[in-house]
Amino acid sequence: MTTPGRFPEPYGQGGGANLADILERVLDKGIVIAGDIRINLLDIELLTIKLRLVVASVDKAKEMGIDWWETDPALSSRARRSELAKENAELRERLAELETGRQEETGRSLETGRRQRADRQREADRPPEEAP
Repeated sequence: MTTPGRFPEPYGQGGGANLADILERVLDKGIVIAGDIRINLLDIELLTIKLRLVVASVDKAKEMGIDWWETDPALSSRARRSELAKENAELRERLAELETGRQEETGRSLETGRRQRADRQREADRPPEEAP
């Protein structure tokens, strides 16, 4: 009840908890907000949106088994390095396969060239045939 000449106290001052205390408590314990939005037309479901929001500290989230940010390359430099190392290894493997294929092809080309030179040499060494 207010007395004349005095304004009511602002929200939260009389309760003994300020915003920092409330935020600390929420982050320590965690809070989950869940909701669904459904749009129907003549009993036909057109759209369903499921909303889930978890607000917690990093430590609390890890306790709950939530750690997706550690493996997301957009959020973690460690994940980004891991992804780059994996891509680098795949590219090195592809390059090695290509080089092996080229060496085999080059080896075949060298062997074909040797045969062709040997055939030309035999042709050159053969005596000319006499006309009948």
